[in-house]
Amino acid sequence: MTATVREALAEALRAGLERLDAQRLLAHHLRRPRSWVIAHDDAPLDALVRSRFADDVQQRARGVPLAYLLGTREFHGLELRVTPDVLVPRPDTETLVDWALELLHGPLRERAAPRVLDLGTGSGAIALAVAAGCPRADVRATDASEPALAVARDNARRLGLAVRFEHGHWWRAVGDRRFDLALSNPPYIAAGDPHLDALQHEPAAALVSGADGLDAMRELVDGAPRHLSAGGWLLVEHGFDQAEAVARLLAQRGFTHVETRRDLAGQPRCTGARVPAG
Repeated sequence: MTATVREALAEALRAGLERLDAQRLLAHHLRRPRSWVIAHDDAPLDALVRSRFADDVQQRARGVPLAYLLGTREFHGLELRVTPDVLVPRPDTETLVDWALELLHGPLRERAAPRVLDLGTGSGAIALAVAAGCPRADVRATDASEPALAVARDNARRLGLAVRFEHGHWWRAVGDRRFDLALSNPPYIAAGDPHLDALQHEPAAALVSGADGLDAMRELVDGAPRHLSAGGWLLVEHGFDQAEAVARLLAQRGFTHVETRRDLAGQPRCTGARVPAG
């Protein structure tokens, strides 16, 4: 018996999916907009579409991120391809991009081609959003994962954005080069944190950073003065309860103008600071 759109969605809801997720998944398999799915709930489904949709419903019910099933995620106005090799870009990270663009169009506006570095780029979300928002910037991005860089390079190619990618661990990927602005959304979850259960389908190396979640942050802050130009900035994303610790690391390393920005939910999410101008 042929199933209809309505029946397939009802099965998804019984499996525990939210209505929006179910509609987006079915629209993806039908290659139709979600509005079509809503307006055509009596339309019959091809057996192959129904089977593939049912498989994805089961994966989503097990906690697989919707973005991995759809293969894409919107970030700062860009449609990015995502795979299980990269973290799913979060809206909160747009706070970091907005701050970077504010600096590039403000304190760094006199630099004709400001050198920007995204450390641990993953899907390329941060670097590509900065390149789109400030075309004059010379943007580079690094990652220790070659599969992640393959995703990022593909996103840059599809979007037509000029970002250069480097393979390597944090600052080691760029040798002795210096930058006007460095950005990072590093791993910042403590090993053993109970929230990791909900993130089990995403790459652990991009999530976990030592006993207190700050190992990567310490490495980034420690190496920053050797890789930032005079008056350059470092901006990092962190956990909602890590702002004071990150600000302390920056101050201890000699940074000035230490500031924390809040995310969409009002939580302290990004902290940045400036290398003295000399």
